[in-house]
Amino acid sequence: MNTAADHPQDHDHRRLGRELGLFGTDPLIGAGLPYWLPDGAAVRHALEEYVRDAERRAGYRHVYSPVLGKRELYEISGHWSHYSDDMFPPMELGGEQVVLRPSLCPHHALMYRSRTRSYRELPLRMAETGGMYRAELSGVLGGLTRVRAIHLNDAHVFCTLDQVADEARAALGMIRRAYEALGIRPARFRLSLPGPGGKYVADPEKWRRSTALLTEVLDSSGLSYEAAEGEAAFYGPKIDVQVVDAAGRESTLSTVQVDFHQPERFDLRYIGADGAGHRPVMVHRSIIGSVERAVAHLVEEHGGAFPAWLAPVQLAVLPVSETQLPGAERLLRRCADTGLRAELAGPELGSLGARVRAARLVPYQAVIGAQEDAEGLVALRLRDGRRLDPMPGADALARIDALVGAHRTELWDTE
Repeated sequence: MNTAADHPQDHDHRRLGRELGLFGTDPLIGAGLPYWLPDGAAVRHALEEYVRDAERRAGYRHVYSPVLGKRELYEISGHWSHYSDDMFPPMELGGEQVVLRPSLCPHHALMYRSRTRSYRELPLRMAETGGMYRAELSGVLGGLTRVRAIHLNDAHVFCTLDQVADEARAALGMIRRAYEALGIRPARFRLSLPGPGGKYVADPEKWRRSTALLTEVLDSSGLSYEAAEGEAAFYGPKIDVQVVDAAGRESTLSTVQVDFHQPERFDLRYIGADGAGHRPVMVHRSIIGSVERAVAHLVEEHGGAFPAWLAPVQLAVLPVSETQLPGAERLLRRCADTGLRAELAGPELGSLGARVRAARLVPYQAVIGAQEDAEGLVALRLRDGRRLDPMPGADALARIDALVGAHRTELWDTE
């Protein structure tokens, strides 16, 4: 598999994003506010659906929350005092100040405390792919990696102290499986710790406890990691999964965090087996981080040749001549019924060779010539150059659908 390191310029996601029609920007919308074109939206939808399904299987419940909140909400959470330089200015609304949220965790904390909770409900896993906004300076904006409107794959696990390590380990397992399905790999794991200055919550005991928990998780998982001061969230330490882009720049894609701070600030409680109130711990967890940064990394890693389950077009249907158009259109309808993303590349687009080259990034090409059309067959060409013997169209679609549904990175199962 080619990687971004092999083609640092060819795989720049900003250039490829334009050439492949994935996303774009416009000065009238504003810097750092990309829009998604149909093919880019298809990649994004497939990625979000994968994450939602993985979360459901892991016992997460999905929620929606608004992108606005009162300034007071972020004063309570600590964002206003520790993070306001990265937030958009408040807006006056009905005599109150509201802000575009810089994170989702305060909203989820309020959802948790919307009713009395019992220890029997814990761990309570709450997930959302939601919008948030950061007032990034114009000079650091670029493509999808640094934007002002962010769609974060976020989740918060509310649990007892003795459940924290297991939840954090389970989150790392979800991240590992997602990276395998996406065909990417981490550059390194980082234990992100606080640094000097007033950027962090001043509570040494909470920092000691949360750091000890994450260190235990990393050590028990057998992962090699490096500690880095000054990289923690303002409320707690993090396990950060680092990736490297085509230009060699490192960034955080996925994260697991332990938070004793916000449960206290929001006075979160659960009723224990002893009938008394107890404070839960929040585990913040993101499998793929922001959708924007994840797609940018995937574009650069694969050069637009995405794993089949993620590709905007999974199958190109190529009738050799106009005579085979009715058969090609029948196959296209079968794809739609199956849920495969397919497109017809007919003879009006040029010679068969030209159409094959134009569809070089599509995982599968179904060529239908006179013989295939007469016998209800298709001749599959795989993106890696392999040509398969003609087979019934229904069988070909079933094999492709099985590989796509399993989120496999290989193009064909030879068994």
